[in-house]
Order: sequence, then C-alpha cells, then structure tokens
Amino acid sequence: MSMNVHPSTPRLIDGPADAPATVLLAHGAGAPMDSPFMAAIAGGLAEKGRRVVRFEFPYMARMRETGRRQGPDRMPLLQEAFREQVRLERASWPERPLFIGGKSMGGRVASLLIDELATSHGVRGCLCLGYPFHPPGKPLTLRTEHLASLQTPTLILQGERDTFGKREEVESYSLSPRVQLEWIPSGDHSFKPTKSSGLSEAENWATAVALSDQFKRELISG
Repeated sequence: MSMNVHPSTPRLIDGPADAPATVLLAHGAGAPMDSPFMAAIAGGLAEKGRRVVRFEFPYMARMRETGRRQGPDRMPLLQEAFREQVRLERASWPERPLFIGGKSMGGRVASLLIDELATSHGVRGCLCLGYPFHPPGKPLTLRTEHLASLQTPTLILQGERDTFGKREEVESYSLSPRVQLEWIPSGDHSFKPTKSSGLSEAENWATAVALSDQFKRELISG
C-alpha cells in the first residue's frame, strides 16, 4: 500500500500498478479512508488483483490535519472532490477500466455522479457499500430519487438490518433495472452481523469483497 497527497487530498493505493481495473473508493460521513471497514474492502479487492484508490473529502482531510471533528462538506463540494479524483485517475490511466464507489455517504456521492462520469470519463460502474437510503429513524426522508433512473450499472451491498435502509424497506423502493441489490446477511450499516447469526464481521466483509469483485469482472468481461 502506498500513500500520496494531491493538493489537500490524502490518498491510499492498494493493489498492483498494472491491475486490469481501478476502483476509486470514498469514505463515509464519520470515518476516514483508513477505517477498518475501508481497509478490509480495499485490501480484499487488492488481493483479487484490483488497484484500489482511497481518498478523503476536504472536510475529512482537514480533520486529519487539525484533529477537530466537523461535519461533511456540502454536496456540491463533495461531488467536485470526487470528480477531481476521477480526472486524476484518467490523466494517468486513460484506458484502464475505472469504477467508483464508497461507503455510505461516499457511495451516495458516487451514485449521484455515475451517469455523468460514465459519459464524460468512461467510468464503468458504481459500488455502494451500505447505501444511506434514509437517515436512521426517518424512513420517509428518502434519498432514492436518482436511483430510479440510473443508466449505469450500480451495485448496492446492504446489510439486512441496516438502520439507513432495512431489507423490508428497501425492497419496496423503485430502483432502476441497472441497480443490482445484494444483501449482506444479518449485517448492520458496516455489515457487522448479530452474534446469533453465527457469522463474523470478517466473513461479511469477505462476502462484500467477493460480490464487488464479481460485479466488476462481469462488466469488464462483458
């Protein structure tokens, strides 16, 4: 794994430099790019031969520098930060298949941009790791409008008991046929299962990695 910094944007890179595809991953609202969850997903995909680039949004980079917690940037700034990362990747690897995605908020930002970036920069698909369909406890405050009309392949991996969108809720939503929804058994927002399930957090993370890798392989080979 290597780390480099572009202006004020820390990045972590896992996997071989000559990988057949790159995955650009953004963190969630409250935890940085090197959280255990992000490290497990990035490391797992790298072991499968993918180049995985993690980056931090400006507010998280400031938190890393100052040590003071703050809320996320407004959506336009988050989106522009993501666009800049895509531009960086395309400048270095113009022909390599590129996927974007992220954990929770990072995946939401990617999903809002995927159709645009598929057209402008040839991004192949989007990966959402625990999509925040609604704030916890507010099931009527939905963040799903754009998901009904997506034109680019998108994989959403969701814990069955995620408070941002449980299985019984999400299965009632209208989603584009380009959205593939897969369930992480007994998982919460970070895919942690209940003790009674007999599963471990590491096993669910491995399941997420396997489903993510299969999604990318099918798009590349297709």
